[in-house]
Amino acid sequence: MAGETNNLPELDQDKYDADEQVKIICLGDSAVGKSKLMERFLMDGYRPQQLSTYALTLYKYTTTVNGKTVLVDFWDTAGQERFQSMHPSYYHKAHACIMVFDIQRKMTYKNLTNWYTELREYRPEIPCLVVANKIDADMKVTQKNFNFAKKQGLPFYFVSAADGTNVVKVFREAIHMALSYKQNSSDFMDEVMKELESFDLKNQEDSDEHEDEETEKLNTA
Repeated sequence: MAGETNNLPELDQDKYDADEQVKIICLGDSAVGKSKLMERFLMDGYRPQQLSTYALTLYKYTTTVNGKTVLVDFWDTAGQERFQSMHPSYYHKAHACIMVFDIQRKMTYKNLTNWYTELREYRPEIPCLVVANKIDADMKVTQKNFNFAKKQGLPFYFVSAADGTNVVKVFREAIHMALSYKQNSSDFMDEVMKELESFDLKNQEDSDEHEDEETEKLNTA
């Protein structure tokens, strides 16, 4: 897995003159409105970049938090979620997660359990928000109780990508949570990945050195 994640696209923090950089991922079933929520929040202040090789879309966004410029790397699934699972690289170095379900489709709510289980497999500690989307279709739904978020101790929001209800609030909260996590966490999986990447690099260097020695022997023979 380390070899795969080494080739993932990452934002150039220096290029955007940012003080901090965070990665926020979205999870949920197909057609729950993940992309629409991102686009509603970002409006004209983003540059979507389709990366078909990795089956995802990156949304690059800069903002200011406590006087510092923050570069936010929003990751969208670009349809990969239809397989009911994401590639491990999608979770790599994520600092926060927004989980979305459609209030009109009960199955998308039930499937939150599967998405959350997979999230915690790869990112055990990162903050996560749960979002009930499309409340504009039926405002009465806001009077119902959705126990999944409460059971897991996660923040919960009713939102609408169509009319913008709570969208800015959710994404601002996710950014703040991602920053706090990055600045205060010693995530175990991050340490594991660093060790694996360091191990792979050392093995490659040893292999290259051995090849150079063998080549030198052949040349002097």
